[in-house]
Amino acid sequence: MEDINLIQMFWHAGIIVKMVMLILLFFSCMSWYIVFDKFKLFKQTDNLSADFLDMFWNCRNLADAYRQTENTDNCPEVNIFRAGFKELQKISRNRSGDQTDTLKMQIAGMDNLKRVLEKVSGQENQRLGSSLPFLATTGSATPFIGLFGTVWGIMAAFKEIGIRGSASLAVVAPGISEALVATAAGLAVAIPAVIFYNHYANRLDLVDSQMDNFCADFMNLVERDMISRQDDPKE
Repeated sequence: MEDINLIQMFWHAGIIVKMVMLILLFFSCMSWYIVFDKFKLFKQTDNLSADFLDMFWNCRNLADAYRQTENTDNCPEVNIFRAGFKELQKISRNRSGDQTDTLKMQIAGMDNLKRVLEKVSGQENQRLGSSLPFLATTGSATPFIGLFGTVWGIMAAFKEIGIRGSASLAVVAPGISEALVATAAGLAVAIPAVIFYNHYANRLDLVDSQMDNFCADFMNLVERDMISRQDDPKE
């Protein structure tokens, strides 16, 4: 019965209030689409990252790990590792072509590798965090959009009072109640958007921290490998 009343209030409202309600409906639909899309994305990311890290630390070497990630997509650590491994191959080819000033070349190579890892990490952060600004905009803007609809509806209600020349409750109440629905709708759209924005922002911070940890571990592996090659007289 309450749903029927809300629908009736919508149809009896003025054109501006109806437009406000339609705008809020758009924000609501988009927000819930983003919420469910991010739920699937972060769940997939967590599963793929756990599988990759378990595989990575059990591989014999980096080349073996690279071969096992050829069919893996949408995993931040995989994309970082593959970009880093390709950069290592470039560094190795350059070093084999020129044996002079080895230490300087190694330092330059590590700097290049670090920049590549940071670049890919930033790209993954942007990919995972895309659409989250829309949730933030929804949470901050929709209460004011709803309030605008309420203010406009109250103005229309007072105008109706002036036309009829009566301020009785029967005249005032319907217009005021229809106007207040806009504020309630704005809050109903904003509250879930704010909650899920904070939730996914925290999830993104956690994933970003995990990417930073993997980058640091990967750099450490490469540096230890370079040191062991220098200490090995056969190298």
